[in-house]
Amino acid sequence: MTDTSKSIHLCASSNCDCGMTRRDFLRMSALGTAAGAAPLLFAGDALARQAPKGDDQPVKIGYLPITDATPLLVAHGRKLFEAEGLQAETPRLFRSWAQIVEAFVSGQVNVIHLLSPATMSVRYGAKFPAKVVAWNHVNGSALTVAKEINQVTDLGGKTVAIPFWYSIHNILLQQILSSAGLSVVSKSREGGIGPKEVNLVVLPPAEMVSALASKSIAGFIVAEPFNALAETNGVGKILRFSGDVWKNHACCVTFLSERDINTRPEWAQRVTNAIVKAQLWTRTNQLDTARLLSNTDSHRYTPHALQVLSKVLTVTDYADYEKRGIIVHKNWNQRRIDFQPYPFASYTEQMVRALKTTRLEGDTGFLAKLDPAFVARDLVDDRFVRKAITAVGGPGAFGLPANLLRTETLAV
Repeated sequence: MTDTSKSIHLCASSNCDCGMTRRDFLRMSALGTAAGAAPLLFAGDALARQAPKGDDQPVKIGYLPITDATPLLVAHGRKLFEAEGLQAETPRLFRSWAQIVEAFVSGQVNVIHLLSPATMSVRYGAKFPAKVVAWNHVNGSALTVAKEINQVTDLGGKTVAIPFWYSIHNILLQQILSSAGLSVVSKSREGGIGPKEVNLVVLPPAEMVSALASKSIAGFIVAEPFNALAETNGVGKILRFSGDVWKNHACCVTFLSERDINTRPEWAQRVTNAIVKAQLWTRTNQLDTARLLSNTDSHRYTPHALQVLSKVLTVTDYADYEKRGIIVHKNWNQRRIDFQPYPFASYTEQMVRALKTTRLEGDTGFLAKLDPAFVARDLVDDRFVRKAITAVGGPGAFGLPANLLRTETLAV
């Protein structure tokens, strides 16, 4: 894998590294084992003994400044946690996925959003007892490429960046490449890349835009708003939306510890209620959401400009992209990003199966032992989100089937 251990300033801010450097990757890999996570687990136990009892525990959000965190930030900004009778501290912005996981396992934060495949590494690799209680959003990612790249096969012999190995981005990119007859490798910059090979490197999301501009990579696949930023800056173009490959897929999910779920079930319910209400509000208040998340809002949740966030959140159809032939499945009628909280078991099962056939780095030993149906039951706790959805009008309020069942649709 490419060495990206140099100091990198991300998200147009020197204190906002929202991606994964090589150092972070090594930290995350260590956290994926029980031995590596042990010191943090002890720290978490100590903090838990000092924490307020019952529902008096404050909501302590940990997030990265990407659109995946929208429900958590909207819930805080609109005081939806307080409306549920909870206290909420100012959300903590973290510099990498490794840092946010460390803070969560050690008990410094108690509500986080996390890449859906990475939750498996935390629960089954590090053996930290935590559960997915809701999805944060659907779609909201894209494969962005240099202007001279016009089709997937043009990526042969070139380098493409992903945000982390355990991500839906890595899964979908590899499926896209495979369908075009390309194979995936992970080599140093000095290593030769074959004409039918695509070299994958892990880069921080905001570094991807500058890397594309400097021609050090030919493309990247990542969460918004970095794809929109590349478009707005004239650096690159969308080659494929992730939601046009896996219909209404999840990317990040809301993660709570089992300790809080078991000892504070009413607290967990109220947290989930606020997040569900935030998602429902966001679906019909896209521009207000963009304003709330932008760098001009008083909360300063993210360093992103309103123009870039609006490009992601307020576009409700793909008309322009359809004209350019970027949308393959026009009949799916999707938004660039959308919000619905229910964690479909069918998705979790398919994600497990997909990971087993995806090239990954780090400790993957735990993965081979996982049964998809077991993970869908064990990793996810949907009790709270079901109740929260019912309270806001039922599945129909989010355009979901009444029985909360679906069949996964993947079509490269």
